[in-house]
Amino acid sequence: MTSEERGPRDRPALARLLAVAPDAFATDYWDSQPLFTRSSELGSRFDDLFSAGAVDELVTHRGLRTPFVRMAREGVVLDSARYTAPGGLGAEIADQVSADKVLDEFSGGATLVLQGLHRIWPPVAEFARQLMSDIGHPVQVNAYITPASARGFDPHYDVHDVFVIQIAGEKHWRIHPPVHLHPLREQPWTAYREAVENQAQGEPTIDEVFRPNDVLYLPRGWIHSATALGGTSIHLTIGVAALTRHDVLREAVAHAAADDSLRAALPLGIDLTDAAAVRALLADAVADLARFTGEEPGVAQAVSGRLAGRVQASTRAEPIAPLATTAAAAALHEATTVSLRRGLDAGIRQGSNPADVLLVLPAKTLTLPAEAADALAQIVAGHTVQAGGLTGLDAASSLVVARRLVREGVLVVR
Repeated sequence: MTSEERGPRDRPALARLLAVAPDAFATDYWDSQPLFTRSSELGSRFDDLFSAGAVDELVTHRGLRTPFVRMAREGVVLDSARYTAPGGLGAEIADQVSADKVLDEFSGGATLVLQGLHRIWPPVAEFARQLMSDIGHPVQVNAYITPASARGFDPHYDVHDVFVIQIAGEKHWRIHPPVHLHPLREQPWTAYREAVENQAQGEPTIDEVFRPNDVLYLPRGWIHSATALGGTSIHLTIGVAALTRHDVLREAVAHAAADDSLRAALPLGIDLTDAAAVRALLADAVADLARFTGEEPGVAQAVSGRLAGRVQASTRAEPIAPLATTAAAAALHEATTVSLRRGLDAGIRQGSNPADVLLVLPAKTLTLPAEAADALAQIVAGHTVQAGGLTGLDAASSLVVARRLVREGVLVVR
């Protein structure tokens, strides 16, 4: 399919955040330029993802613990004891969020940050799974709840890209160009504090009041600060931990430990203060690395697997309810519609015994009869099927395989 033929459904979660086509975003904005979009241009709302009611429910009824919650005032993160407390009889854990303490601090001007919403709030978790599939990079989501006229954090930059969705209230954002392009995770803004502070005094690139359902894309490194206006402000920050060429090289170098020439010692008596000698060694090492990665087909596969694993580890598969799943497996019949659990990383491999085929999952590997290979390929491809109609199996065998895969948390009833 060409880029001209693609529509919004090709990247539905990403398209929801944009007024431009996803391909145009990839070319013109991704990793380079911020993009601020008014809700009127988007034509969509986000109250299905989060709301003020969601904040109150999480703080009051969900028993959140640190680090899923933190608070800050004027750029200073508060000691957790100021907004947490033991939960009482049977829940004496000391770092559970206290609604009373949160109210006191929030009334005094502190910003409440609910972290890891992609782990604890189902609508956000599902959206994060979809967005990660759309963009191919790890995703995490926080909510920032700021009282009127309060500023939560000083001007700073993040080491990950963000999409900001204004959920409620208004917030005045000022955004300035980077002082350090494309920062890595180990290059925080505090290492460039003076330059960041100076840059924040200049003319901003974006100086806007965000209103409900406005969306901002901000590449890592861009300096920003925000102040709530007139009432409580709530926004979601979707952090995208973009994988980089540096990550590819780091994984390749780690795998290059298998090459004996790259493990060889440097020359005896080498003068490491001689820049020319070190430059020659560097050129030789780069050449050897290029030779190793070019000649060994397993290197690309290993690097691919390690990078893909980092993306997969950043999110959870579609949640399953243990008791409901057990009941569904018992009640399964040939006409029951099932499909692969969304977000589950699953692969197929030949077993050491030719009579077996392996279904490789993040936490376990399942062994099935080799005649189920076509059925597994059908499932892993994401097809929705009837439990008694798996490819290559008769109805009875298909039902047996489907029932086992439901019990194992691979298939879900649709």
